[in-house]
Amino acid sequence: MIVPFVFLLGSRSGLAEHPKQADVFAKINTEELHNKKGSEALLQATSQIGHRLTGSENGKKAEQFAFDLFKKYGYKNVQFDEFEVEAWSRDQVKLNLYYNGADTSVAAPLGGQSFPSKISTGSAGCVTSPEVVSLAHSPVVADVFAEILDIGNGLNTDFEKQKNDVKGKIVLLNLGIYPKDSTLKNLHRSEKTALAIQYGAAGCIFINTVAGRILLTGTASVNGQLITIPAVCITLEDGLSIRQCLSLSHQAHARITMSNHSGKIKARNVVATLKGYELPDEEIILCGHLDSWDLATGAIDNGIGSFTVLEIARLFEKLKIKPRRTIRFVTFMGEEQGLLGSKAYVNELIRTGSISKLRYVINLDMAGNTDGFNVSGRPEMEAFCKEVMTEIQSVEPSFKASYSNSAGLHSDHQPFLEQGIPIMEPEGRLDPGVYKYYHSNKDDFSLVNPEHMSRCASFVGMMLYALADAKEIPAKRLSDAETKDFFIKAKLKQELILGGEWRWEK
Repeated sequence: MIVPFVFLLGSRSGLAEHPKQADVFAKINTEELHNKKGSEALLQATSQIGHRLTGSENGKKAEQFAFDLFKKYGYKNVQFDEFEVEAWSRDQVKLNLYYNGADTSVAAPLGGQSFPSKISTGSAGCVTSPEVVSLAHSPVVADVFAEILDIGNGLNTDFEKQKNDVKGKIVLLNLGIYPKDSTLKNLHRSEKTALAIQYGAAGCIFINTVAGRILLTGTASVNGQLITIPAVCITLEDGLSIRQCLSLSHQAHARITMSNHSGKIKARNVVATLKGYELPDEEIILCGHLDSWDLATGAIDNGIGSFTVLEIARLFEKLKIKPRRTIRFVTFMGEEQGLLGSKAYVNELIRTGSISKLRYVINLDMAGNTDGFNVSGRPEMEAFCKEVMTEIQSVEPSFKASYSNSAGLHSDHQPFLEQGIPIMEPEGRLDPGVYKYYHSNKDDFSLVNPEHMSRCASFVGMMLYALADAKEIPAKRLSDAETKDFFIKAKLKQELILGGEWRWEK
């Protein structure tokens, strides 16, 4: 039986002093409209700290910045949630390319390897030393020379087609689907690297599929551990040049040399708690990852998400909002290096038995310009979500109330999803040009639209209150068997297997 929405969120017998939901929504919208602070705080952090790489001195400064900001906003219960992590950071990398067809030889062999007698250091304008960045969790030291094999998009089918040729080669593959093809589902770069290792490749050269000489980084490891082969990224322009030269040459070789750093360090999630007045042992988490990559300042990924978490926390404290359930505002570290902070947090919840208290998670990753919500594979939330969005629209007519129900992986909601916890994420489009700078050397504050951050803070803040203050939440935690079926239905089993996260039968 579907319980009428008015029962879930409507009048509260005996609690006449408790504000109506519509009044709380209006206060959130008004405060955010006139006193928004999210983008100001993000500008301060990016200017004073720079990047926020987990395990770096900058990362520690970012953790303290978030802690101090929660305190400044009035939260007394703020904690560092410390965890140990294998932290990776880049040092040096170089990529050299050699094409068949000339008598120029390379000066010295590598590790006893012999070079072909006829290779060229550059003919017909072919790029020989492209701009390059290491992908995270590449080996601490690598020096690999091998023939290049173009593996296209690097999907399962691409590797299978050339399965007899991959071993010992350095594979050239696209980060995205290129050219675009809506009939194909892309894999995460770490999953493509896992396939390359599985088929015996000696290294990976990823081509960024966005124009503008943009270099992209990110982890090439499915589990946050060091991989066994070097993985690098080059620009689309250089990648297309290499492919053109490959078409003119029977063979080309590459040498990847790199050094990186890796070692155990301690990092800290930051958690601020707002205690519920009626159901304090039931918890809602609003989270976003605070860490970033180090090529720029990570203003979009994920400054806009984590600093919107901080902004919503400010709204709730400034307006003295007291929902039924406890809310935990969490900024995670280590997301970019393999969801390390959120995994550690969930593991601790499981160890202490506190996972049973958790009712819902809203995750903000590159979230902005919110116009709706995704209930992430839980259709029982449709009526609830749409009713709340209708009320949001009554407060702010510009809100479009878009709705979707599609589950995905690869952000800090994943460890919670794997424990059967219901997830919700905001929907909305940033300025179209912003997305091409994801994980790139150009992700800085100039890309931030303060109004988009503000819309996210306002509308997510309203949805957060609705969840935290509802008498009942339709979606419950799934059992282990139900969670398995959930992932199968969502067509995420293969991705979890590649990531080493599938805990059921192989």
